[in-house]
Amino acid sequence: MSVERFLHTIDGISTWVGKAAAWLIIVLMLVVCVEVFKRYILNAPTSWIFDLDNMLYGSLFMLGGAYTLAQNAHVRGDFLYSSMKPRTQATLDLVLYIVFFLPGIAALCYAGFYYAADSWRIAEHSNVTADGPPVYHFKSVIPIAGALIMLQGVAEIVRCVVCLQTGEWPSRLKDVAETDVIEEQLAHSEYVDEESRKLAIEGAQRIDEMARQRGMGGDLNT
Repeated sequence: MSVERFLHTIDGISTWVGKAAAWLIIVLMLVVCVEVFKRYILNAPTSWIFDLDNMLYGSLFMLGGAYTLAQNAHVRGDFLYSSMKPRTQATLDLVLYIVFFLPGIAALCYAGFYYAADSWRIAEHSNVTADGPPVYHFKSVIPIAGALIMLQGVAEIVRCVVCLQTGEWPSRLKDVAETDVIEEQLAHSEYVDEESRKLAIEGAQRIDEMARQRGMGGDLNT
């Protein structure tokens, strides 16, 4: 297996999990809407709905971490990073991954595993509300999400090594971006001529490219 295929395979796993977890936002919305209806229209609130909302949102947040890392979309606090050369970026990233990322995520996986195991052992229920729902399945998401982030982190470390060797960032799997949505909307508009459509798309792509100055590398069409 080539290095590029290895990286794209891990990217694909993170992307699939992230997109699957994204459907939890629909479930969360439906749960909130039902509870609002029951609470204010039927005057029959559900005691455990607050716990369920937290579990759904927490699962969505945690399972989206590896996908966000695969898209290089986590927020960076260093405004100097975008002005660095790729090899400098890779050196900085590699040091940070080894010193902070690996120990931190390893601790998350280790602690999360025993945290979830204890919860399953005692059939833990939430004590936030009366008649709280079981939480052991939710706590199982912690080590799973940690393992997925660790896997994606390994891919990012390999990317750093490749960049140090070649001077260029390896490609990433392409995902739907705002520019794709803009292009699709303009393509079906009756009120935008071809020249205006072209200028709008180029402007959106230019802004998107400026936001990618952190060294995402080329995209691979899928």
